[in-house]
Amino acid sequence: MHRTAEEFVEEFYTSFTRDVLTAAEPAEVVDRYYAPEVVQVADGIELDRAKLIAHLRPIRKNLVSWRYEIHEALRAGDRLAARFTVHAEMRKGPPISTEVYLFGTFTPDGRLRRSTQLTRTQP
Repeated sequence: MHRTAEEFVEEFYTSFTRDVLTAAEPAEVVDRYYAPEVVQVADGIELDRAKLIAHLRPIRKNLVSWRYEIHEALRAGDRLAARFTVHAEMRKGPPISTEVYLFGTFTPDGRLRRSTQLTRTQP
């Protein structure tokens, strides 16, 4: 069955987030979803594999629930462009909604190799 770009984005990030919260080690999850040479730039901040793993540790402790709302996505070969909103509830504080504009490239086996993201918090 062929998935649409929107379905791919939703499945990728939903399963990634679920695995982040349930897997024994964040490094195992990162290696399952991201290429070893991953570079993720979000709002000008560059994360490599080690920084991405470190970034996941607080999420594991604080994220209570989440939902991805995919607005649009385009996929051509190994390239992806998407606009989506992450709705999250943390242990403390009000719910958070963050709109994400993502441009990325993937490996042939479906792992994220490089992404550039621009985010903005929704009211």
